[in-house]
Amino acid sequence: MFKTLFTLLLAIALPAYAAVTPPQAVQAQYELSMNGTPIAVMQETFEIRDGGYQAASETQAIGLFALVQRRPGRVTSSGDVGSSGLRPKTFDGTRGTGDARRVNAAFDWTAGTLTFTHDGRSETATLPPGTQDRLSVMYQFLFLDQAKLKGLAFAMTNGRKLDQYRYDIGPDTAIDTPLGRLTVIHLVKQHAAGETATEIWLAREHRLMPVKMRIVEDDGKRYEQVISRLEIR
Repeated sequence: MFKTLFTLLLAIALPAYAAVTPPQAVQAQYELSMNGTPIAVMQETFEIRDGGYQAASETQAIGLFALVQRRPGRVTSSGDVGSSGLRPKTFDGTRGTGDARRVNAAFDWTAGTLTFTHDGRSETATLPPGTQDRLSVMYQFLFLDQAKLKGLAFAMTNGRKLDQYRYDIGPDTAIDTPLGRLTVIHLVKQHAAGETATEIWLAREHRLMPVKMRIVEDDGKRYEQVISRLEIR
């Protein structure tokens, strides 16, 4: 079974916000590859309405990978929108009805608890301020004041656990994508030898939407996710 980058990525909670007016809706498509071979296409939607947000991401295997992974993977996130961006309430990840690997996270901001449900059991952890799930975090960038972007520290859940990470920010650069050549901010995850290496590229022309992600695992497998279609309104 292949892994998508949003399964692998450990996401980011951003510390620097301003009175940024976010878009009301986003539609995006990403092409996923492993060691240069296309393996899947990801379709995403994000919408803000009545003080809340809904986000969904569906990944469909292609080519030979479709023979071993017939059912698309789908993750959803929903919650509130406030002055500091997105505040998730629920996160869910599944490959359809009866999926034994289904995961769910419930955010109780009043009680300060995060409840994970996976593999037929539930567990509860303390909920740090600003925690995101692995889908909502990618849309947190829409609320970021670019001028205040410095270091990034984060808490994120994938429905199974809660992790804390840090990213370093490199100088602006430019990359070629199906959308054309884009000026991007390059983020590099701090990691020890033998740990997974992660890089993310955010497009300045597109409200800091992630337009490229790369994961290199300790066994040398390289996963890349590159944007191929984007509509922001």
